Amino acid sequence: MTNAKPKVLFLCTGNSARSQMAEAYLRHLAGDQYDVYSAGIEPKGINLYTVRVMDEVGVSLDGQYSKDVDEYVGRVNFDTLITVCGHADESCPRALLDVSQRIHWDLEDPAAMMGNEEETAAKFRQVRDQIEQHIQEWIADPDKVTG
Repeated sequence: MTNAKPKVLFLCTGNSARSQMAEAYLRHLAGDQYDVYSAGIEPKGINLYTVRVMDEVGVSLDGQYSKDVDEYVGRVNFDTLITVCGHADESCPRALLDVSQRIHWDLEDPAAMMGNEEETAAKFRQVRDQIEQHIQEWIADPDKVTG
């Protein structure tokens, strides 16, 4: 009998930026330890800035796409749910996703940035770097439930 890797779901509203970055980073840094997923309450497609800023640090989003959390409800049992925005944390009914551990990382939505191209890219980089830090801290201490 093989031991299955713990399943981790990153959830945000649009599954276009924060949860996609988190999925890619955890897969990149510890994909041998975790099965990693992401989804959104109202998926909107992956933001082009998300792909751009992750490419800048050599982390690929290959194979990732924007998914609705309903694709997983009742089909996949997750060990850990990490919400990366307040809306997802409030909108995901606890009964829908029965998980052992729920964590919330309150991250600013870079897609809401109203600026020129460089200002927007800078906001995406800032959030990307915060996500990387959260992921590294969580890998070091998986029982840490705050962000």
